[in-house]
Amino acid sequence: MTDLGDVAWPPDPIRTGRLVLREPEPRDRAAFIELLASPEVHTYLGGPRPRDELERGLSAAPERWPGSFAVDLDGSMIGQVLLRRATGHSRPVAVGKLDLGYLFMPRAWGSGYAAEACAAALGWLFGALPGEPVVLTTQSANVRSMRLAARLGFSEVERFEAWGAEQWLGMRSPLTRARTS
Repeated sequence: MTDLGDVAWPPDPIRTGRLVLREPEPRDRAAFIELLASPEVHTYLGGPRPRDELERGLSAAPERWPGSFAVDLDGSMIGQVLLRRATGHSRPVAVGKLDLGYLFMPRAWGSGYAAEACAAALGWLFGALPGEPVVLTTQSANVRSMRLAARLGFSEVERFEAWGAEQWLGMRSPLTRARTS
């Protein structure tokens, strides 16, 4: 699910007004464990992974593959933005499209970091792979994620039941402009 085709990876770090999107590094391991083990982060994602399992199984440089960005604020990782080819997506309309995902530490919520990082990653993607539509799936109960999807310019394609909850699937074409407010 990580196929970005002929895109050179890793790209130069992507800098925004406050953040740096970069390839994950060994120094991010503890942050990845915190992120993946957080009950708050995984409320709408099927629950956290056990911390001891992550401690044993996560490599020295976790999540290091094309399309995985560590989001850095002032030298510390606060989240991750993921761009993956949705080859195994459960919804036919999404299969083969690029899929945007993101995870942020609870302490980073409410400051606009997710919107800033996702917009920067999409900007990079549309420069690297012009013409590629992108999908995003979230639980419809995840109000924050639904607001972010709208802000980033995703339009609803369908809703469906999966993992015991209603899911929302949106799509954004490269021509769609994200809302600035």
